[in-house]
Amino acid sequence: QVQLVESGGGLMQAGGSLRLSCESSGGTFSRNAMGWFRQAPGKEREFVAVISWSGGNTFYADSVKGRFTNSRDIAKNTMYLQMDSLQPEDTAVYYCAAGFIRWGPTLVTFVDEYDYWGQGTRVTVSS
Repeated sequence: QVQLVESGGGLMQAGGSLRLSCESSGGTFSRNAMGWFRQAPGKEREFVAVISWSGGNTFYADSVKGRFTNSRDIAKNTMYLQMDSLQPEDTAVYYCAAGFIRWGPTLVTFVDEYDYWGQGTRVTVSS
């Protein structure tokens, strides 16, 4: 059974940095990409970043572009999200996701493109 487990969330002051990890386990599964989404209280889940698993190509939401960096370590089956210059509006539960998605600037942002999801890790940024 495929499992995605996020870690690295916590409380940080504005301007600080956090690094999230997402480790996949449970055997091999079909995926060409892994992504990050977040959900703030009272809001819908929104796309943050995605990385193609084999080529390492990345795509970011405009709100995090230039501040967040998505990477992966294939040997460790782990994806990372380096979050710098954090702002209070980054406060949310962050979820990692994986799947065999259609790669396109709009398609990668769709929740339904991803088949596997982690349980989420909470990030709180204080002003």
